[in-house]
Amino acid sequence: MANDRADTAVEGGQAAAEDGISGPAPAARVQYSMSPGFSALLGAQKIGLALSSYQSGKLYMLGQNRDGGLLIHERFFRKAMGIAIPAPDTMILATLFQIITFRNVLEPGEAINDLYDACFVPRSIAVTGELDAHDVGRLADGRTIFVNTSYNCLATPSERHSFTPLWKPPFISKIVREDRCHMNGLAMEAGVARYVTAVSRSDTIDGWRDRRGDGGVVVDVGSGEIAATGLSMPHSPRFHRGRLWLLNSGTGELGTIDLATGRFEPVAFCPGFLRGLAFHGKFAFVGLSKPRYKRFEGLALDARLEAADSEPWCGIQVIDLDTGSCVQWFRIDGAISELYDLAVVPGVTRPMALGFATPEIMTLITQEPLAGMPG
Repeated sequence: MANDRADTAVEGGQAAAEDGISGPAPAARVQYSMSPGFSALLGAQKIGLALSSYQSGKLYMLGQNRDGGLLIHERFFRKAMGIAIPAPDTMILATLFQIITFRNVLEPGEAINDLYDACFVPRSIAVTGELDAHDVGRLADGRTIFVNTSYNCLATPSERHSFTPLWKPPFISKIVREDRCHMNGLAMEAGVARYVTAVSRSDTIDGWRDRRGDGGVVVDVGSGEIAATGLSMPHSPRFHRGRLWLLNSGTGELGTIDLATGRFEPVAFCPGFLRGLAFHGKFAFVGLSKPRYKRFEGLALDARLEAADSEPWCGIQVIDLDTGSCVQWFRIDGAISELYDLAVVPGVTRPMALGFATPEIMTLITQEPLAGMPG
């Protein structure tokens, strides 16, 4: 098979049925392409990728097929957003009104259909209501934490209510359903929420839209202090190799924050509105989207693209951190133009996930060893 071809495993049926709201799947033509070495890199590193698109309402699992091509497995989850993989067998996904925790039910050496070497099954669901949840993570005590963008805070699911607020930036005067600063990104380190990104420090409803060009901030969760300013719609803060990385989305740049000076230090420019960042060794996996110009027009990204004589595109670029160069890529053309998050799935090469729209969720039964009765 040609190395630039992508094989897809796509479930049919109802696009919105995954979260209990039925509706017809949108008729959409989507074309995938990739650099010749993209799938080989995944195979050589023994990793898969999880990718979300709120626009298509899909969770994508990418890996290397047995014949060397790219395997793409898709499941519908309405408004799929933040993804976290806090342990190799655990994945957390934020959706329209739920936070879903999946577990990989396959042991090493097991496979489904003699193909998939990981199967992530939804095992717990927190019904939060529509909070515009963005990034997610897991605290050291096992609780899920997520960016509650509508309420400008970090929160955890509640057994009784929609959420329990855990923290808000000092510049937000109260926790109320008004997206004021558009907090979106969460950097976790060893089970601790360390930093968040926000488009502005605005404390009025929708105030962030007037600060998209250079109002972006990084906030230290522990101290409440502003760690960096002057950013353009920052997203996806992540720790890797002892450094804080993020995407300065309004300029199309991947870079680091010098925590001593608060300066953003660009490492690579990618031709798109950047959201979704994950690392494996010396490689950064960066998600690209086409900007919604009615909302994002006037950003520095426009001038950067014009200077490079380039159009924005949707997909993934793999950046070699040693050189700052794009070494591999995966591209989506057609009806899907916006992604939100991506994560590395370690230790497997052909991952899949179960959703709620097909009989597999009922027929795939796995069990723990006999535990015995307590007492």
